[in-house]
Amino acid sequence: MLLAPALLRSPSAPSLRTRPRHPHAIAALHLELVTLTEDSAVITWYTAVPGADDGLPRLVPAVTEGEVVYGTHPARLNRTTGEDWPTAHHHVELTGLEPGQTYYYQARSQGVAATPTPLDLVRGHAAGTSRHGIGSHGGPYSFTTPKPPPGRLLMSLALCNDLHLGETTAGLVAGLPLARGVSQRPGLAPYPEILSRALVEEAQRRGADLLLAAGDISAGGSPRDLAQARSILDGFGTHGRDYFVVRGNHDRPRPGSGHADGRGNGGDAFRRAFDGEHGRGYFARDMGGLRIIGLDTYRRQDNGAGAGGLGAEQLSWLRHRLRENAEQPTVVFGHHPLTVRDSVFPVSPGQRLGRRHARAVLEAYAAAPGVFLHHAGHTHRNKRTVLPLAPHVTLQEVGAAKEYPGGFCLLRIHTGGYALNFYRARGAEALEWSERTRRLAGGLWPHHAFGRSVADRNSVAAHDLSGITPPTSTSSPGDSSQGMTPAANH
Repeated sequence: MLLAPALLRSPSAPSLRTRPRHPHAIAALHLELVTLTEDSAVITWYTAVPGADDGLPRLVPAVTEGEVVYGTHPARLNRTTGEDWPTAHHHVELTGLEPGQTYYYQARSQGVAATPTPLDLVRGHAAGTSRHGIGSHGGPYSFTTPKPPPGRLLMSLALCNDLHLGETTAGLVAGLPLARGVSQRPGLAPYPEILSRALVEEAQRRGADLLLAAGDISAGGSPRDLAQARSILDGFGTHGRDYFVVRGNHDRPRPGSGHADGRGNGGDAFRRAFDGEHGRGYFARDMGGLRIIGLDTYRRQDNGAGAGGLGAEQLSWLRHRLRENAEQPTVVFGHHPLTVRDSVFPVSPGQRLGRRHARAVLEAYAAAPGVFLHHAGHTHRNKRTVLPLAPHVTLQEVGAAKEYPGGFCLLRIHTGGYALNFYRARGAEALEWSERTRRLAGGLWPHHAFGRSVADRNSVAAHDLSGITPPTSTSSPGDSSQGMTPAANH
């Protein structure tokens, strides 16, 4: 069961030092600037008992208060925001910030200043947008809020992937000797279910109008796991209207799980759950002027470990769809990324779309100025890439929903541009599991998954999106006056 999110105290609320304190000395660590918008910031950290091992190995959590003090000068941290109740997994949101302003802050619990997640391996910085505070013990660290996207807000989309319903051990990666994996504690619900439900809840709380789930919805394509995924995602709304799903390599048909029907649909539980028996797995929808294109990047002829691909028919279809209205604002999503750059781990062909197909897709984007975003999963990391062949398109890899850092990207579309902001899934059990799984890959997982800089998970770009019609709250579901009615799947 998910716990209700903690309400944030106002900046003028009294200090949390008046609250009950943990009876032992504590350590405050893993400080991260998770989200940064033009007027808000989400800051998280973890408190633990020094020297106490919970067996993972990991420090035993210390439940205590947490607060963030901040201001516009490093010597004047004169504003305070904190949590309403003690926890070991601190999640504090600063609101009412000024766009384009530099802020200095310190996160602390029981007077102990939190220190950042080290990202030295990738020369990154988890706690700020500048090097200020690095080398000191607890900061203050600094960040500069971006300017908002030009124009008025039209709609918001939650971008997620890699839910892996049915998985029981996170972090098992073939070929990595340190990848021993982490399992859920006895007595708790399966972690993919906890994180997926928390994600849906947080996406709704953040005002997402649509949700796009870019593959690996299940861990192995079983009917039971995909049915549960459908049930959880139905909590966001109606499939094909409020949320859309594409297949990942883990969602491939299971051999021997059913008879073929003459169209290759035998045993394809993903198709039955989300695409209908006669669906093709890829589609285009017009949502009030915003074209959403979903791609099926799983290659049927392999076991899911090879490079992704589209196939001649799907690639021809994509080129045709983009050519017929090249200027239309378009978001494309599929499981395999077009490219994988700056990875801390060795990059194999199976981590991306095949080079020939990726090149063809980029060439199609280059001739379609309306395309502005390609959302992908599969790598389980936050990474923003822009390539010279199609510089108007942001290629955004989004971290896995089912493990650290555990969340989604919110795409906020304005008339003159858009913002991408990563949010962690809230809820006590979701944040606890996210903290446990930062130990994946021998403790190297944050270097890979979190994003080496704030820009890998929070960015703003200019793009003419004025042709999109915002949804209205007064229309009934499916009413074409909403500007959100799906078009045909042809």
